[in-house]
Amino acid sequence: MKLQVPGFKAGAVAAGLKKDGSKDLCIIFSEVPACAAGVFTTNQVQAAPVLLSKERIKSGRCQAVVANSGSANACTGKQGIEDAEAVARVAAEALGIPEELVQVASTGVIGRPLNVSAIKAVMPKLADQLSPTGLYDVAQAIMTTDTVPKTVSKQGSIGDKTFTVAAVAKGAGMIQPNMATMLCFVCTDIGANLDLLGQALNDAVATSFNTITVDGDTSTNDTVLLLANGLSSLSLDEAACATAFQKILNEILFTLALQIVRDGEGATKLADIRVTGASSKADAARVAYTVANSLLVKTALFGEDANWGRIMAAVGRSGVPITQGRIDICFDNVYMVKNGQGCGEDAEAAATGVLKADRFTITIDLKMGNKAATVHTCDLSTDYVRINADYRS
Repeated sequence: MKLQVPGFKAGAVAAGLKKDGSKDLCIIFSEVPACAAGVFTTNQVQAAPVLLSKERIKSGRCQAVVANSGSANACTGKQGIEDAEAVARVAAEALGIPEELVQVASTGVIGRPLNVSAIKAVMPKLADQLSPTGLYDVAQAIMTTDTVPKTVSKQGSIGDKTFTVAAVAKGAGMIQPNMATMLCFVCTDIGANLDLLGQALNDAVATSFNTITVDGDTSTNDTVLLLANGLSSLSLDEAACATAFQKILNEILFTLALQIVRDGEGATKLADIRVTGASSKADAARVAYTVANSLLVKTALFGEDANWGRIMAAVGRSGVPITQGRIDICFDNVYMVKNGQGCGEDAEAAATGVLKADRFTITIDLKMGNKAATVHTCDLSTDYVRINADYRS
């Protein structure tokens, strides 16, 4: 379906913040003030736009989001906060709305000051060209090392009434959200109050962005914003509507999360690391993340090498109590390890065949309990090193 939501307009322009001259400044605008909720990075080093937006989101109201790529506006001190406020102010003036209803987000190089004068110069033009179909332009404008825009849209219905949810995201490196550099903006025409909307967003993030990793790095700028303008005739106050909305929101954010992993810097494989038989869900997640972030495991996946010993070693250093002689490891349906020991050359040959696919599941059964968790990751290729070795140059 089309990437648009009733009552929302969006657009993007090139302000000269990126060296390549591509779109780098965008706005999402609701024709009426929307209920808004947000989730932000848990990194203790937080960018100026995160600090400003965390404060403003407390009101539960938002009418516009202005975002830029090319500069993260992080580690820029007092000037960074003033610059973020200035961008919000000039956007509010161009849109004719109160400044406090503008949220800001940035992505790009940490420590690079924001070029506010360039943003001010193009803001009127940007505000004038907003369109109901402009969300795809937003997805393009927030890209950094992304190779493709990340978008998704779905409709839900209760009886003969419908609501729409559309979202855009960016992220390819510095990805292990603890809520990567990752931005996500979600628009819906459903009606909501802050408590219900915030809970719905937190629940959806927990099962999507908080289950992925590209390189184990949590960004200074991670931001997920959800705006609900209430222009449909449905509301989260109705139980059936809340259930339907939560299902669609979960699906949308999970779809975007997998798009981010698939587009991981230099990635060629999408691997689902599933840990079962843990004594607690936290233990299962800890083991899964240790394996998913292991450089040795990730490089083996890139080389299509079914090196199960690297997986066993990662499990063993996770800090979770295990019994080595109980562990089973499968690559899709191929057993590589049973009760802590390898299954032989035939199994390795079959597992190598599994690794030639662009997506597969590695299952690790600890046999210590009945809890499970899954983390979605990618391989680590030579291109990851190349991309990040000269990211600033």
